[in-house]
Amino acid sequence: MAKKIVTDLNVKDKVVLERADFNVPLKNGEITNDNRITAALPTIKWLLDNGAKLVLFSHLGKVKKEEDKAGLTLKPVAKRLAELLGQDVTFVPETRGQLLEDTIKNMKSGDVVLVENTRYEDLDGKKESKNDPELGKYWASLGDLFVNDAFGTAHRAHASNIGIASHLESAAGFLMEKEIKFLGEAVDNPKRPFVAILGGAKVSDKINVIESLLKKADKVLIGGGMAYTFLKAQGKEVGNSLLELDKVDLAKDLMAKAGDKLVLPVDVVIADAFSEDANTQTVSVDDIPAEWEGLDCGPQTIENFKEILKDAKTVVWNGPMGVFEMEKFAQGTLGVCKALAELEDATTIIGGGDSAAAAISLGFEDKVSHISTGGGASMEYLEGKELPGIASISEK
Repeated sequence: MAKKIVTDLNVKDKVVLERADFNVPLKNGEITNDNRITAALPTIKWLLDNGAKLVLFSHLGKVKKEEDKAGLTLKPVAKRLAELLGQDVTFVPETRGQLLEDTIKNMKSGDVVLVENTRYEDLDGKKESKNDPELGKYWASLGDLFVNDAFGTAHRAHASNIGIASHLESAAGFLMEKEIKFLGEAVDNPKRPFVAILGGAKVSDKINVIESLLKKADKVLIGGGMAYTFLKAQGKEVGNSLLELDKVDLAKDLMAKAGDKLVLPVDVVIADAFSEDANTQTVSVDDIPAEWEGLDCGPQTIENFKEILKDAKTVVWNGPMGVFEMEKFAQGTLGVCKALAELEDATTIIGGGDSAAAAISLGFEDKVSHISTGGGASMEYLEGKELPGIASISEK
């Protein structure tokens, strides 16, 4: 299925509604990281350069009660976007009504309007999050065309993505196109050898991804907190390490099915407390003391992973190898980052969330083929699920 891309649309003098992902971190009303805004700029600039009247929609956080609204307004985003574009961005502090309608009617080609946080609509029966049909129809009535560039919400059926798309000709923005290209090809048609690296805290969060990737990948490397459930399934002592006892039997089943395709750590960095100041040592996975906890992969594990990765042509990584936020326990994650950066002639993809945050914070943003902008969405894509936000985009 080939989806329409924004360049397939004739946008001149048209009101183009765009679902962007401006779900940025805020502190005291100030944006602390504008990556998501800068990532949206190529699509926004193309639309403006081609004569569109651009109306932007986005959510920001979760609005559960009236008092949440003040701290979750998109007004700071409008200010930052205006700075980045070098032009005015009209902020409309409501999600529907006369002011919004009149503002859009009075737009000229090249103008930009940002609508207030779509999640404000969730105060009245979760109308945004539950894809209220009247809300989607109303928003669609404000424009001529729809562009979805918010991969981070592509796994959700919301009024501001599929609700609008069901009423208008629609297309993927450049950011969405990139996600479809990289993640889609990795899942459906990877160059081999195809190696998947899975980390993070819990097996339960990634059961479906592990099962899906065991069918598709040549090797699946396991690290992070989830590794200890697998080690426990092998009968090893894991001390105070993160452990899902109710998933031990599942881990046994997965290992039995996978054979040598699934690769576990052979050594770990352990600590006597979950703290930057803890005493630490590196031990074999056979020698974890009862009162200690594993917080990172050890150096031999990273060497083993690098040896497997050196011939890889497609690599997908989701989830850090340890508690990378603490420098003492960031070496495993750093080692994976370095291994991916050194690969030549390989497509290297980091699925969003914590592994994306780790790669960016460790300075590897420009050294991999693609860092996904959507944690949950990239996980579901890797599972092979159809994402409603992508499915709703018009076919070519």
